[in-house]
Amino acid sequence: MARRNAFYAQSGGVTAVINASAAGVIETARRHRTRIGKVYAGRNGIIGARTEDLIDTGKESPAAIRALKHTPAGAFGSCRYKLKGLEESRAQYERLIEVFRAHDIGYFFYNGGNDSADTCLKVSQIAEKLGYPLQAIHVPKTVDNDLAVTDNCPGFGSVAKYVATSMREAAFDVASMAKTSTKLFVLEVMGRHAGWITAAVGMADDADTPIPLVLLFPEIAFDEAAFLAQVDAKIRAHGYCCVGVSEGLSNAGGGLLAEAGTKDAFGHAQLGGVGPLIAKLCKDRLGAKYHWAVADYLQRAARHLASKTDVEQSYAVGRAAVEMALAGGNAVMPAIARVADRPYRWKIVEAPLASVANVEKKLPRDFISRDGYGITQKARAYLAPLMKGEAPPPYKDGLPRYVRLKNVAVPRKLASDFKV
Repeated sequence: MARRNAFYAQSGGVTAVINASAAGVIETARRHRTRIGKVYAGRNGIIGARTEDLIDTGKESPAAIRALKHTPAGAFGSCRYKLKGLEESRAQYERLIEVFRAHDIGYFFYNGGNDSADTCLKVSQIAEKLGYPLQAIHVPKTVDNDLAVTDNCPGFGSVAKYVATSMREAAFDVASMAKTSTKLFVLEVMGRHAGWITAAVGMADDADTPIPLVLLFPEIAFDEAAFLAQVDAKIRAHGYCCVGVSEGLSNAGGGLLAEAGTKDAFGHAQLGGVGPLIAKLCKDRLGAKYHWAVADYLQRAARHLASKTDVEQSYAVGRAAVEMALAGGNAVMPAIARVADRPYRWKIVEAPLASVANVEKKLPRDFISRDGYGITQKARAYLAPLMKGEAPPPYKDGLPRYVRLKNVAVPRKLASDFKV
């Protein structure tokens, strides 16, 4: 079989461990030089493919690629750019194939979430229609943990560890000050429609470290009176209360409490900050002095606190993506299958992209307590192994040391005036 080149790109919001998947792809491809020639990366995701702005990962040393395993964010640049439907904008897909043909790319690895799975599927379909031999493999990633088929998503375990740790530490602070000062702390976390990260905040509270905690999930319509009663009762009983709230919290009518009235590049509602809204509500109605925080980029960039399980799984899906391609796979995704909880065991399985693309996996109702403000033992059993283990980066002078790649550009072979 003739040796062909590979293309890898990162898409959407990055994570603390997406570069571990990149390392998995690149290192595995390098071990199969008889089948895979060069490994190119798209500068700023799929935009790099459309504009023929490719990066030659072969210019990076083995040590630099290995260092990606402990480096956060997207080493090659990511993007929020949604390709339109095949029939709506066939030309943009034909342009991708034109670039792939010019650089003899036979393997397409797209590392992202729901929208990226859809893009990967469409690229596979247009390649087939145009008679271009291409194997398209989606490499899963999303902190929201909302991809279908896979038990969990690479990137989520580290975010879960970060928000649970942050809430636990903040709770100790609030408890110290509650007698004469702050009685309420609100932490806003990511999760537009799925409350997986909010559930992870609940792990801050356990039998050894009890915390008066209230969780607000996007799956549970916000009931102002019931919520205020919960907070008031905990302040009266414990002197303080902590609240974990999803950015996607909605009212009974389905409207987002913090919608800013704008859209992001994928067409999703841009959210405007539900944390301060909830905090102010408690101040106005209960008179509770408060502090609030928005985890925002911190939760997905905190490589120093990454879950060892998450790092291992992120690398594994990158490695498996290459192995699936070499075995003839196309329009598929390496998914994580849970084998057992205690001891935790998992494996990689092949999932068809048709079952993954545009399917959103929400937090199951039986993961949420009956009153709607906490998590169940079933949720704890699911979450705990994903957060376990430490895999700290190397440190120098007290700060983590991360790698910045050279990202050497590949010479263009097509017209350079193409616009995104």
